[in-house]
Amino acid sequence: MAKRHKVEFSGGSGARLAGILEMPDQGAPRAYALFAHCFTCGKDVVSASRIARKLAGLGIAVLRFDFTGLGASEGDFADTNFSSNVRDLLCAADFLHREHHPVDLLIGHSLGGAAVLAAAGEIEEAKAIVTIAAPADPDHVIKQFACSIDTIEAQGHAEVQLAGRPFTIKKHFLEDLDSHKMGYIRELGRPLLIYHSPVDQTVSIDEAAEIYNRAMHPKSFISLDHADHLLTRREDADYVASTLAAWAEPYLRRAEDK
Repeated sequence: MAKRHKVEFSGGSGARLAGILEMPDQGAPRAYALFAHCFTCGKDVVSASRIARKLAGLGIAVLRFDFTGLGASEGDFADTNFSSNVRDLLCAADFLHREHHPVDLLIGHSLGGAAVLAAAGEIEEAKAIVTIAAPADPDHVIKQFACSIDTIEAQGHAEVQLAGRPFTIKKHFLEDLDSHKMGYIRELGRPLLIYHSPVDQTVSIDEAAEIYNRAMHPKSFISLDHADHLLTRREDADYVASTLAAWAEPYLRRAEDK
């Protein structure tokens, strides 16, 4: 079991961000993790909530939060972009460090995984990094609204349907994606674990191969053989959490021994 605490902190734009800190039910946490959710999802998407709760049950505290303009967080999604997500992550890491403990593990799902890779260089205390179904480059997300690109370019914005919900995408979102190239994957300087499903229909497993090839050792890959992109089956989320905790243990223990 885990203890769940609602938290709030200021994001990169000054908006109040809503988060949940999952804590082990008994004893002090072995480590603290920061979880970044998938594009247009939220902290309560089943993958994020199940992985966080399972990790807490295994002794790892997890902070999951809504990016600006999503879920219970303040702000307008239309005014956000990949860079603002990275800034929100940095604010979340600072909050966790200030109020509880420095971040030990960075975990990101889908575009959240790309954001974690981008933010890692500025979260130096993180001992290890984990991506789940993440693209190698953030501009991969454009495929989800490719038919609206011409409208966005011509009119400056467009309403698009993502996961059955309407979102406004502005031209600055596209321009910001163009400015990000994931060369910093090679500069992570910490252990990296990559999860991906070979049957992922949203982000191809080729993206995992690209991340793996760019990264330096130590790096590991775990296949989620029958999982969908959002890890909607409980057993897939539980498998990620269990293997993640086992993989991270040597790196956490080594840091404690220093």
